[in-house]
Amino acid sequence: MLLDWIRRLCGLGASPQLLDKLRRQAAMMPVLTGLSHEELDRLTKLAARLLMRKAITPQEEMRVDDDMRCRVALQLALPGMNLGWKAYENWREVLLYPAPFVARKRWQDNIGLTHEGEQVLIGQAHYQGPLVLSWPDVDESPILDGWNVAIHEIAHQFDMLDGPANGAPPLHKGMDRAIWSRVWNQAYRQFCREVDHGVESWLDPYASENPAEFFAVSSEAFFEVPRLLRRDYPDVYRQLGLFYRQDPAARLPPVPEETLLPWAQG
Repeated sequence: MLLDWIRRLCGLGASPQLLDKLRRQAAMMPVLTGLSHEELDRLTKLAARLLMRKAITPQEEMRVDDDMRCRVALQLALPGMNLGWKAYENWREVLLYPAPFVARKRWQDNIGLTHEGEQVLIGQAHYQGPLVLSWPDVDESPILDGWNVAIHEIAHQFDMLDGPANGAPPLHKGMDRAIWSRVWNQAYRQFCREVDHGVESWLDPYASENPAEFFAVSSEAFFEVPRLLRRDYPDVYRQLGLFYRQDPAARLPPVPEETLLPWAQG
């Protein structure tokens, strides 16, 4: 990508070669099925801008080629392709690991005590900081199985446009904060009750961790298995449609619920 690095320094647009590479990768990603020509053009241009403005930095002596960078950028661009560049301005870098990575994490329990320890993660987002992703998990993400680490972490970044992640990103003009809060609070409480009672679900139980994770996991479902999300959480689907300005259920094929249940249990 030397040519595009030079173009970035000079403030020029993406090269035709880069856009062609992005289109070739996009054609191999089921999560991008059904995009119109106009949508695909908008997506690839945003992905190209991400590649020219954001560093993708390999970790642990990992080798990263152009196809890998394109695959990362396309998945990060999908949720924001109708939101504009401002949605991506609060971070500058993707740290790409060759495998799940160990990170230190601090959290509070139900009685307010603070804990700190190490966790093995496949993705992590930081307020005004880098995105951290495991390449094997990014590579396997766009297959319509309800799970996508790149979408999950970029959803956290959108959530953090106005402060630490809390499941309440800044809304667009015309969206109603009171309706958003009511819909998400009701859905989150319902899902937590189901998890607590051992109810089998296609939705990743990690969504019950806190409202921020419920928003990120629901965003994954919105772009990967939208018909299931629309069926079981129609109001959540409607709010995500307004937020992302997309309707994935109108373009993606149905995914059988039974194919997701073993993963949801795992």
